[in-house]
Amino acid sequence: MPTSAPSGVSPVVPARRVSSRSTVKWVLMLGALSALPAFTVDMYLPALPQVALDLGSTEALAQLTVSCMLIGGGVGQLVIGPLSDRFGRRAPLLIGLALHVVISLLCAVVTSMPLLIGLRLAQGFFNAAAGVASVAIVRDRFVGAEAARILSRLMLVIGVAPMFAPTLGTFVLAHGPWRWVFVVLAVMGAALALVVLRVMPETHPPVKRLTGGVRTVAGGYAKLLKDRHFMALAVIPGLGFGVLMSYVVGSPIIFQQEYGLSEGQFALLFAVNGVGLVLSAQVNAALVRRVAPVRLLRFGVVAQAVLVVVLLVVVLTGAGGLIGLLVALWCVLAFQGLVPANASALALSRHGEIAGTAAAMIGAVQSLIAGSVSSLGGFLGGDAAAMALVMLAAVVLAIGVLAIATPAFRRGGWHMPV
Repeated sequence: MPTSAPSGVSPVVPARRVSSRSTVKWVLMLGALSALPAFTVDMYLPALPQVALDLGSTEALAQLTVSCMLIGGGVGQLVIGPLSDRFGRRAPLLIGLALHVVISLLCAVVTSMPLLIGLRLAQGFFNAAAGVASVAIVRDRFVGAEAARILSRLMLVIGVAPMFAPTLGTFVLAHGPWRWVFVVLAVMGAALALVVLRVMPETHPPVKRLTGGVRTVAGGYAKLLKDRHFMALAVIPGLGFGVLMSYVVGSPIIFQQEYGLSEGQFALLFAVNGVGLVLSAQVNAALVRRVAPVRLLRFGVVAQAVLVVVLLVVVLTGAGGLIGLLVALWCVLAFQGLVPANASALALSRHGEIAGTAAAMIGAVQSLIAGSVSSLGGFLGGDAAAMALVMLAAVVLAIGVLAIATPAFRRGGWHMPV
């Protein structure tokens, strides 16, 4: 971890350890913030056919509103991250939440598809503030294994939210038109803003903030791009979420069309796999107190690769039928909790003086990779074999990146700082 501040940066004060009660408070607040972008994307998915019909457009353009939301989120993280290093965490976060509320209400009354596409792009940009702030605040408040433990909780929320948000969206649609989804999103944003105003203190005081303008921001990103270990560790969460999102995106077609599950059975399947994610995050949070995060990361990617190979064999041979597929898939997802959280904690430990910028880079890279990887299954046929092949490619790439660009697999590599 850097021990001296670069030019334009005030001396860094080490993060404080906090009590267990305080930790619970922070986990709840940061978990809610980190879930907002995911809910903003995925609550809306069941409404796509209604949106296309109501606005006199096509489902392809309706799907574009989702893609634009993700693109806006990736760009927003790159912009808002440095702003949070310059002006503190609360101001950019509150502005982002306020604009999220306004844009959500505008989406609720929009009358044309092009306007909705533009609003969703802007919504992704501004509510990226919630994701950036939640990760940066972890680095501000927590150190070492405790930071990895808290990030494990956040990665759990980020990973599970896309699985449960469509269910909430379906519930809203059962009681009203698709526009009500955006009203609910506006209420969520307003509630989070109120919590930040009343409960969340500033975690990035003036003495630690960046000074300077665009040149300093560019210098921060240049520093991150030149750090091979950081960039490798920033890529791995994206590949990990690519594994998860390839399942989220492909599973409706795979299990409802290929295997004939009903909507109720599919919802139960999603819940059971969500339990696997919850358990792995809990196990990781407990283990980081005793085991170095790099060891957990190294074990997690290798174990997940082995399990994905088993999944692919089960799919190709039909061994165990649907039950065999479900068991193998559950095991693959159950190891998800050991990968993104530990990789992110290791990456952030290298640049605590620009935690907001570093968190933005991790988030943007993660969004880009996960979005790209998750869509590949459809191009390969959209069946279970395609999903397993995409998962295998992602975990193999993760192992390669970790082995080539970091010392994690070398003798003494478990002494990487965190």
